[in-house]
Amino acid sequence: MKKLSPLIEQRADPYIYKHTDGYYYFTASVPAYDGIELRRAKTIQALATAETVMVWRKPSEGDYSELIWAPEIHFNMGAWYVYFAAAPSREIKFDLFQHRMYAISCSDANPLTGEWTFEGKIDSGIDAFCLDATTFTHNNELYYVWAQKELDVRGNSNLMIAKMETPTKLATKPVRLSKPEYDWEIQGFWVNEGPSIVKHGSRIFISYSGSATDERYAMGILWAEQSADLLDPASWTKSVEPVLVSEPSEKVFGPGHNSFTVDEEGNDMLVYHARNYTEIEGDPLWDPNRHTYVKKLRWDETGMPIFGSPAFEE
Repeated sequence: MKKLSPLIEQRADPYIYKHTDGYYYFTASVPAYDGIELRRAKTIQALATAETVMVWRKPSEGDYSELIWAPEIHFNMGAWYVYFAAAPSREIKFDLFQHRMYAISCSDANPLTGEWTFEGKIDSGIDAFCLDATTFTHNNELYYVWAQKELDVRGNSNLMIAKMETPTKLATKPVRLSKPEYDWEIQGFWVNEGPSIVKHGSRIFISYSGSATDERYAMGILWAEQSADLLDPASWTKSVEPVLVSEPSEKVFGPGHNSFTVDEEGNDMLVYHARNYTEIEGDPLWDPNRHTYVKKLRWDETGMPIFGSPAFEE
């Protein structure tokens, strides 16, 4: 086995997207949480040294002026979109931050040099803490998956899904697919967040992260048949056990908030962040050393993903 090193240091919630132009596009939460940074390269490895461009900065005040979290870049319906979460302040109310979901768009071919437009808030239909939006297309329909606080459900956030009318407007009411319930999902905080989608064989998978953002952070997975009604919670099966956890012996802690991409040969790749120590002073959110890792995602003979260790390339 090959020991993994971080691809990009101090970039949490990493998202890598390979576009039809042959470029890989990368974005992530930056340590200052003050804007949206993009980079692109012809290979995954080259993202490590690629030029970084801050394409959007938060305003000094207003509803989306603090804590820019977990941006993702997507190409939907002929244009670029970055989905992200932001808050009006750093104040915690009702035991939660005040994040809501927003988007910016760009119609130019190169999103690093193009002009970006602020599209405003994406209304989830529930006026409460929400974040970590991702999108995917299935059977020519655009879907939105995100983490959402529901006032009548214990915990910080649940996983929700809806169809989209446009890249910034939901077409259906939100449907809950998962809530924190297993022991590994409720360490420190009751959390389901950071969803990401990958398809393989006859199935579609949603990975997600649970628990506090320290060494207890871990990843789980849901799956459904691609032929099923994806808006029906009964279509989805949830793994009881986590699929990616800390590797203390190798000093890789809190792997999670992942995304999926493909390598230059078209093989599925797992992208995630992790720290290399546990001694965090204060709130883990203000510790900048969550680093981006990338490794191959393996599949077993039944068509299920093998995540393996966050410290090694198997």
